[in-house]
Amino acid sequence: MKRREFFRKSMGAGVAAGAALTFGSIDNLFGRAPLPYSPADLVAVKGGSPGQMFDLGIEALGGIEKFVKPNQTVVVKPNIGWDRSPEQGANTNPLLVKRIVEHCIKAGAKKVLVFDHTCDVWTKTYKNSGIEKAVKDAGGKIVPGNTAGYYHAVNIPKGVKLTSARVHELILESDVFINVPVLKHHSSSRLTASMKNLMGIVWDRRFWHRNDLQQCIADFATYERKPDLNVIDAYNVMMRNGPQGVSVSDVVNMKTQILTTDMVAADAAAAKFFGSNPSDVPHIRKANEMGVGEMDLEKLSIKRIMI
Repeated sequence: MKRREFFRKSMGAGVAAGAALTFGSIDNLFGRAPLPYSPADLVAVKGGSPGQMFDLGIEALGGIEKFVKPNQTVVVKPNIGWDRSPEQGANTNPLLVKRIVEHCIKAGAKKVLVFDHTCDVWTKTYKNSGIEKAVKDAGGKIVPGNTAGYYHAVNIPKGVKLTSARVHELILESDVFINVPVLKHHSSSRLTASMKNLMGIVWDRRFWHRNDLQQCIADFATYERKPDLNVIDAYNVMMRNGPQGVSVSDVVNMKTQILTTDMVAADAAAAKFFGSNPSDVPHIRKANEMGVGEMDLEKLSIKRIMI
């Protein structure tokens, strides 16, 4: 079935796309409506399970085969930083990670590897987040990120404050890099989404915090090995007390996903969940100015899908 036919039939099956979509309290999140069947720069999906939303979102971007080819090695980088349960919204939803791994394997990936450089003890975060089991059940492999030997020095020529970093070898060696952050409040960077999630692929995160965190986030986003795909998990969104959270009362169940190849566009859309203009979040504005991506959502073709 051609994608054009898919979307026509999906509308009849209860999936609404384009200008007709409303997103409740974030109705005007993405500005003007795109042409009905124009190629999408960004896809926003709302209303289903994490797996259902990814199925529809990746189809709208052209299918997982657009990103993953047979016999390639894929690295998936969720947020697994905290010893928290999925309901607390501190880590990426395990059901989303599982579905992404399943899609990659179905596309013929040779290996699908999942890791994070965690803040809490990695064995606990991998287990209690539910992500370790989800990855194994899907046929992927979970890999630790807790040892300095995994990380290798790279230069960041366009960096202002951050001009070099040590990056996990999986990022340097893989064919495909899929970035899967959870959207949440962050006490230092205002929010954490696509660009902030990349702190989990480097060894020395403390340098970022000591040397203008907002600028360092933008600097690292200029590094040449960018994610091939960004999938923002906004299923359970921590609205305060981030990045760890205190209790489930910090979390709002928004059942939303954002998919795009552009980290700046992804984070610009994510900022709307917190009632912020993208330009009000320094690392988004700085990354836009440095040419990493586009924060003006009015310039993008955005496809909206409601389940």
